[in-house]
Amino acid sequence: MSQLSAGAGTSTPSRGLRPSPDRPSLTSSSPRRLEKAAYGFLVLAAGVSVLTTVGIVVSLALPAFQFFREVGVGEYLTGTSWTPRFTEKSYGVLPLITGTLWTTAIALAVCIPLGLGAAIYLSEYASTKVRKTFKPVLELLAGVPSVVYGLFAVTFVGPVVLKQWFGIEVQTFSVLAAGLVLGVMIIPTVASLAEDAMSAVPRSLREASYGLGANRMRTVLRVVFPAAVSGIAASIVLALSRAVGETMIVTMASGSQAKIVTDPLEGGQTMTGFIASAALGDSVQGSLQYNTLFAVGITLFVLTLIINLISIRLVNRFREIY
Repeated sequence: MSQLSAGAGTSTPSRGLRPSPDRPSLTSSSPRRLEKAAYGFLVLAAGVSVLTTVGIVVSLALPAFQFFREVGVGEYLTGTSWTPRFTEKSYGVLPLITGTLWTTAIALAVCIPLGLGAAIYLSEYASTKVRKTFKPVLELLAGVPSVVYGLFAVTFVGPVVLKQWFGIEVQTFSVLAAGLVLGVMIIPTVASLAEDAMSAVPRSLREASYGLGANRMRTVLRVVFPAAVSGIAASIVLALSRAVGETMIVTMASGSQAKIVTDPLEGGQTMTGFIASAALGDSVQGSLQYNTLFAVGITLFVLTLIINLISIRLVNRFREIY
């Protein structure tokens, strides 16, 4: 009895709590090593993106600096003639800027109403079945190569749609045809991002509006749209950046004559169009004509950077957190 009582009073380790020799201990450093490795990979990924941006800026800035040493910044920004390949050379970038502004403005006039209309329909009116079918089809437009859009603008939109259907006498190459097709190409950008922003608005806000007697359209315009305005603004600014930086459509459809465009029915060269055409030329590396590529490129880079900074400020200002 004394032995039994002594054995009962003695605490023995439970078999279930004993560390198994085949299983790693809970204090193993393997999870910590994996976490450190994942952290290092994330830091490396972020560093690569930063270094890539720095490399792009440096590769543009050095030749552009050599260009501006020979051509003044004032002459470059205020000049009204751009003829770097002619005998009488002029380096005023305003013709390229006006061509870019025309195509971008026309593209935004197309993509904003159509893209927001598609987003409102998908978010507020379409059934689940229609949304699952229509949205992927709409996003397929973003996967069409831009060179196909350029051919579509040159062979169909200009001569058939504008001339034959609407009786508009446009030139063979025009900023109007280029801007229209460019706007069609970036419709999915506006529609998809705006629809995501509107779908993220809580259902309770819609129900409160319906409870006050508002119909669906008034609820969309007075409740859902203002609540999702930050995402909608971001989609529009992203479309703006896409329109400014598009190359193939404007190269093929707007023309290659650099001049100040005053009428959308005529052709005009854009900044990206000049870069695409001049990069295929026979300019000697290091020459002034060669450095014009980088001067226009850094101008486009600065313009896009300003647009992105404005977009970040707009998103942060109008952001709503639910």
